Amino acid sequence: MTDSTTLKVSDLPQNRATSFDLQPDAKTLETLAQELDIKGLRKLRFTGSVSTKGRRDWQLSATLGATVLQDCVVTLEPMTTRIDEKVERIFVSELSESDDPEVEMDADERIEPLQDTIDPSVVMIEALSLLIPTYPRKDGAELGEAVYSQPGVAPMREEDTKPFAGLAALKEQLNQDNES
Repeated sequence: MTDSTTLKVSDLPQNRATSFDLQPDAKTLETLAQELDIKGLRKLRFTGSVSTKGRRDWQLSATLGATVLQDCVVTLEPMTTRIDEKVERIFVSELSESDDPEVEMDADERIEPLQDTIDPSVVMIEALSLLIPTYPRKDGAELGEAVYSQPGVAPMREEDTKPFAGLAALKEQLNQDNES
């Protein structure tokens, strides 16, 4: 999918934005779903533009829209998630990368080194992979409390592991005893 969407930086006009509108076909959506390890992609659209930022840098501003099919992590039932997000990347011509492993990275995750080309489809796939819910959960789906114990032994519940809950129960019992 990348060859036809690749923009050569030296061919981009300096005085106006270059627009793009990516809407992958059904076969591409199927391939992407497999690569992203999800059940499917119903829709995917990435629209925006690439324009100059300063004298030698470039900015990609776009909107990503996708309908993602996944299984709920609680019920394992199929579910749909809608993603609508703004995506921005700033391609910087003089981005220095240090060889020192102890150097902290720039906090701005939008910044990338400028190469000879800018590929909106690569940005689209990267943004989509970061926005897909890792643990999708249907509305109202809750994980119940699992309670295990040996036969004849009272099971320990989550509430029993909270020491202040026990103190609160003792305090309440003392208050009741004092009132009687």
